[in-house]
Amino acid sequence: MVLDRSEGLAETARALAAGEVTSRALVERTLARIEASQGSLNAFRIVRAEAALAEADAADRKLTSPGARRPLLGVPVAVKDDMDVAGEPTAFGCCGQFPPVAEDGEAVRRLREAGAVIIGKTNTCEFGQWPFTEGPAFGATRNPWSTEHTPGGSSGGSAAAVAAGLVPAALGSDGAGSVRIPAAWTHLVGIKPQRGRVSTWPRGESFQGITVNGTLARTVADAALLLDAASGNHPQDPHRPPALDVSRAVGRDPGRLRIALSLKPPFTAVPARLLPEVRTRVVELAERLTALGHFVEEADPPYGQIGLAFVPRATAGIAERVGEAPFPALLDRRTLDAARLGRLLGGAPLRAARRAESALHRRIGGFFTSYDVVLAPTTAAPPPRIGALLELSGFATDRAMIAACPYAWPWNVLGWPGVNVPAGFTPDGLPVGAQLLGPANSEPLLVQVAAQLEAELRWSEQWPAPPVTARSAAA
Repeated sequence: MVLDRSEGLAETARALAAGEVTSRALVERTLARIEASQGSLNAFRIVRAEAALAEADAADRKLTSPGARRPLLGVPVAVKDDMDVAGEPTAFGCCGQFPPVAEDGEAVRRLREAGAVIIGKTNTCEFGQWPFTEGPAFGATRNPWSTEHTPGGSSGGSAAAVAAGLVPAALGSDGAGSVRIPAAWTHLVGIKPQRGRVSTWPRGESFQGITVNGTLARTVADAALLLDAASGNHPQDPHRPPALDVSRAVGRDPGRLRIALSLKPPFTAVPARLLPEVRTRVVELAERLTALGHFVEEADPPYGQIGLAFVPRATAGIAERVGEAPFPALLDRRTLDAARLGRLLGGAPLRAARRAESALHRRIGGFFTSYDVVLAPTTAAPPPRIGALLELSGFATDRAMIAACPYAWPWNVLGWPGVNVPAGFTPDGLPVGAQLLGPANSEPLLVQVAAQLEAELRWSEQWPAPPVTARSAAA
């Protein structure tokens, strides 16, 4: 038996444990698919062909030995190129030849402990700043649903790899929606967990605590399984939420919930408008939740001026990365401009932004005394075309980003969980998504609701057409 691309993470792990397929066979198939798609999708920055085959052979030996099974033993998965993988460089979307790192980051280490084979590192824009995955370091990563469009960013490579069936699931990171946005634009489930749920070590905090590691998969169960495998803390992590078994929540009845449908974008300094083709799909999800027995009404969290707590943290984080960059002359001019702003805001404004978080927790946390979950658009627009944002000025890029993606970033300030679910397609066939948002440590509740929707909508049965490659075109 050789599993096809429709088999997800849990089914692949089950087939391996049952002896129906070998890890080597799966890894060989995965490598072949990556090679065939790289010219059209360009999802990967690094493919660990030799190392992954060696890891697969080691997994096969363990699979035939008696003893306790690991949950992902022999399963090939991908990680984003902001995560350290021993023996590989961590360029994080930047140009230049980076040295290999000596040790796995904590999230990668935990995936290996779960038995996963790290097949490669996926593309991301420079320092993960933008909702597109393009740049001079690696070219453009394309959306499997329409290769003329971006898969989003900054975890666009991971999203493209999962959406195309190259791997059953992948890790990404989310600093302003960078898991949820590409999940929305590639018809995937994307979990942004509670801050600290998945360690960002060797950084105790990434981008002043707004960035967390999360998961992308085709189903809720697979996204939760990868989340559980990667979860846990390094001894020196500053954020250590209580342990959860998120997978156990999948399929459980959440009961009748009070759900706030929030369609109004949080305050931004430039205009943002929810496009009708996205609004329609999100409202349809709200109607589906009502039909499932939940109480749904329009209501918006009291965000206030939450953006004042985001910008200093985001730009100070970029300034930190630029200060460590081995080739600053090769960085995008927008990156350098953002770093200059971050250095200006890195003193008192940054301290004020960090202090504001507790007040925001109290104010927005109070909203969850009236509601259990927020349903909101993940983006205001469908994915833009490749190149649409690449050559813009910094100000024009910011305007375009805010116009397309005004909904995701407040939950990064709060550090609370959010889950993107597929909401359908525009009339042009482009995927859009909606996010389920909750208070601290609410991942189990969010995946219960997401799984309810999945059982109704069966979104994992929809696939993009296989990408056209030079080989298939010639045939």
